[in-house]
Amino acid sequence: MAQTETSPAEEPIDPALKRLTWVLVLGALAPALDTTIVNVALAAIGSGLHASVSTTQWTITGYLLAAGMAMPVTGWAAGRFGAKRLWLFSLGLFMLGSALSGAAWSATSLIVFRLVQGVAAGLMLPMVMTLLVQAAGPKRLGRLMGIATLPLAVVPIFGPVVGGLIVNNLSWRWIFYVNVPICILAMVLAWRFVPGSGAQSQRQRLDVVGLALVSPAVALLIYGLSKASGAGGFSNRDAWLPLLAGVVLACIFVPYALHKKENPVVNVKVFKVRSYSASVTVFFLAGLSLYGPLLLLALFYQDVQSKSALVAGLLLAPQGIGSLLPRTVAGRLTDRIGPRVVVLTSLVLTAVGTLPFVFAGPNTSDWLLAAFLLVRGAGLAGATIAVMAGAFRDVQPKQVPDASTITRIVQQVGGSFGASVLAMILAGGLATNNATPAARADAFGTAFWWAIGFTVLALLPALLLPGRMRARNQITNRA
Repeated sequence: MAQTETSPAEEPIDPALKRLTWVLVLGALAPALDTTIVNVALAAIGSGLHASVSTTQWTITGYLLAAGMAMPVTGWAAGRFGAKRLWLFSLGLFMLGSALSGAAWSATSLIVFRLVQGVAAGLMLPMVMTLLVQAAGPKRLGRLMGIATLPLAVVPIFGPVVGGLIVNNLSWRWIFYVNVPICILAMVLAWRFVPGSGAQSQRQRLDVVGLALVSPAVALLIYGLSKASGAGGFSNRDAWLPLLAGVVLACIFVPYALHKKENPVVNVKVFKVRSYSASVTVFFLAGLSLYGPLLLLALFYQDVQSKSALVAGLLLAPQGIGSLLPRTVAGRLTDRIGPRVVVLTSLVLTAVGTLPFVFAGPNTSDWLLAAFLLVRGAGLAGATIAVMAGAFRDVQPKQVPDASTITRIVQQVGGSFGASVLAMILAGGLATNNATPAARADAFGTAFWWAIGFTVLALLPALLLPGRMRARNQITNRA
């Protein structure tokens, strides 16, 4: 009898598990793509429906608010109706909302139908992680996250290009119609390949009080942050009042959930898991250091180098390509040596890939910037994969739905916060002097310095992420 040690990263992944991951990615592609391409189509939507910019902007704001309010109920709904049923329902609802949005006859009807889409997206996105983590277990998460996080890494880069092509060659309505075949295919595959998960034998009551606290809190935070990214920043009354109200509601909810004996709508006790708390902190700071700069990059090419929106999107493509390159290696390394080293290395790569934009100007070589965007994309992908795997590695199975919901909320709020902070820093620099492209480049350089500083700050909680998982002893009998 001999005893051998098998590293978690060496355990083979069942082909059925890989297939499940791709099925979930296909479903998540629709809301991820929708969020980015609608931004490109706002002008065309306003022209087609004879609506002002302030009105059409609510097609985005309303969607985000509806998604934020729906997210907290995901854990309860998955337990009450079963994860597979909730996934299929969410896909169907998103498809319906997309079809109705494409057929909208007025700005008001479009906003209403976008609310339907938002509710569906708010239910869907936490479910991706719930279904995947429950099926995979902690030892193979890194490699599977390399697949599962593809929409998160790639769609923000290529989405605007797709949106620009649709708007330039088709009606704006196809921005929404394109989701319909994606959802239909995702529903057919989910019905076939997503494992069934029955509802709880005892019907769990919905925590109405908790829901009345946390859902408005999330919506108010997202709304306030969206306002803070505009004129006036956080000093704008339309920004700080909703933010203050959201923070107050969240501060009331947390002790309420901690002291509620049975089934709070979101169980915040999962934060007692150190690796999860560290991962969520990195997630929030990622909004400032990883995803917030996406806004700066697109604006830099348009405002400083006078590129069109479509050309700017194409120039950002190297970042998306870079995010594809390390996915297999990053996932395997995360399973083998733990997420800590992978996240730390990836954050450094992200900072290095951002640094040239601090000094870039109107005539900086596109090829030089493209090379560093490849590096930035690789860092962005590695950090996302590893921190997602690290978040769920020590979480108990019964905590997974709550952990998925909280993670998604933090990603949403953190991304909005990052965009708002960097937009405010940029606006302050441009307000001082924006007379020439060189002066505008200096303002962008200051904002990029701040983004790099936030990346360095994210290194601190990353140090608390788990390291190597203990190898599993395998006992084999030899004749």
